[in-house]
Amino acid sequence: MLRPDTFALTALLALITALGPVSTDMYLPSLPDIGRLLTASAAEVQLTLSAYLVGFAGGQIVYGPFSDRYGRKPLLLMALALFCVANLICAAAPSIEVLIAARALQALGGSGAIVVARAIVRDLYAGARAGRELSLMGSIMAVAPIVAPLIGGVLQTAFGWRANFIVALLVGLVAAVTVWRALPETLARRAGDPISFRGIARTYRRLLANRAFAACLGILATSFAGLFAWISASPFVLQDIYGLSAFGYSTVFAICSVGFLAGTFAASAVVERLGLGATIGLGACALAAGGMSMCAALAFGTTSVVAIVLPTTLYLFGLGLVMPQAMAAALTPFPDRAGAASSLAGFVMQSSAAILGAVVGHMLGDSAWPIAGPLAAMGLAALFIWAASRRGRNDTGMAKSLG
Repeated sequence: MLRPDTFALTALLALITALGPVSTDMYLPSLPDIGRLLTASAAEVQLTLSAYLVGFAGGQIVYGPFSDRYGRKPLLLMALALFCVANLICAAAPSIEVLIAARALQALGGSGAIVVARAIVRDLYAGARAGRELSLMGSIMAVAPIVAPLIGGVLQTAFGWRANFIVALLVGLVAAVTVWRALPETLARRAGDPISFRGIARTYRRLLANRAFAACLGILATSFAGLFAWISASPFVLQDIYGLSAFGYSTVFAICSVGFLAGTFAASAVVERLGLGATIGLGACALAAGGMSMCAALAFGTTSVVAIVLPTTLYLFGLGLVMPQAMAAALTPFPDRAGAASSLAGFVMQSSAAILGAVVGHMLGDSAWPIAGPLAAMGLAALFIWAASRRGRNDTGMAKSLG
C-alpha cells in the first residue's frame, strides 16, 4: 500500500488529476480534422470542449459530499470506471452529436477522479504543506499538457482523431488498476449526516459563508477560465489563421505549457517560506502581465506567433503559482468537509471555464483577440480579488488559508 510523504503516492495522485488534461489537451490538434470528418462547424466542434467542462462541473458537485460520507476509494474507482467507458464511446462516435454527449459522460468520470484526489491531499496534509503537495502533483501533472498535444499530433497524423481516445482509455485503465491494488482509504472519519439534497446545499452554504473560501474561489475561477480561453481558441487561431500544422500547433502548445510546469516547481520551492497568500499574489501578477502583454502586442500590430507564445507562457507560469496554493487555501479551513470543498471549488472553476469557452467559440474570427482579451480580463480579475482579499487577512479563517 502507498504511504503519505512518498513520491509514489504523489505520482499516483498526479496521474489521476492528469486525466483531465489528457482528455482535453491530447485531442486539441485533431479539432479541425474532427470538424471536417464529422461535417461540423468550428462552434460545434468547440462544444466538445464546453460539454466536457459542463459535465466536469456537474460531476464535481456531487462526488465530494459522497466521498465524505462513503470514503475516497470507492468513489474514485467508480469515477475511473465511468471515464474508461466514456472513452470507448468517444472513440466510436459516428457524429458530432454523439461525440459531444460522450465527452460530457467522459467528464463525469474525470471530475470524480480530480475531486477525490484533492480531498485525499487534504486528508493527509494541511496549510502550506498541502499547497506544496498540490504543487508537486501539479509539477508532475504539468507534463501532461506538454506531452499530450505532442502525442495527439503524432496520433492525428498517423491514425486519425479516434486514436486519442483509445490512448486516454489506456491511461484510465492504468490509474484504475493502481488505485484498486495500492491506494489505501485515507478518510479517517466519515461524515455522519445522511446524503440529501438539503444537506449538500447546507454544506455548500457554510463553505460560501467563509470569506477565505470565497476569495480563493474567485481567484481559482478567473485564472482557470483564462486557461480555457486559450485551450478553446488556440487550435483555430494558430492553425487556421497563423498557418501552423497539427504537429506545429502541438509543439507550440507544449512550449506554453512549460510555463505551468515552471510555475508549479517555483511554488513548491517557495510556498512553505513565503506562505500561501504571497505565492498566490506573485502568480496573480504574472497572470495579469501575461494577458496584458499579449493585448499590447496585438494592438501594435505584431503578427508573429511569438507574440502569442511568450505571453501565454507567462500566464501559465502564473497559473502554476496560483492554482495549487488557492486550492490548498480553500480546503484548509474544512478538514471535515474536504470533499465538499473540493467539489464546490471544482464546480465553480469548470462552470466559469465552460461559459468563457463557449463565448470564445463564438468570438473566433480572423485575429488572436479571442485569446488575448479573455487572458487579460481573467488575469486582472484574479489580481484584483487577491488584492481586495488582503484587507481581511487578520480574520482567523483568512489567516489560516491565505497566510
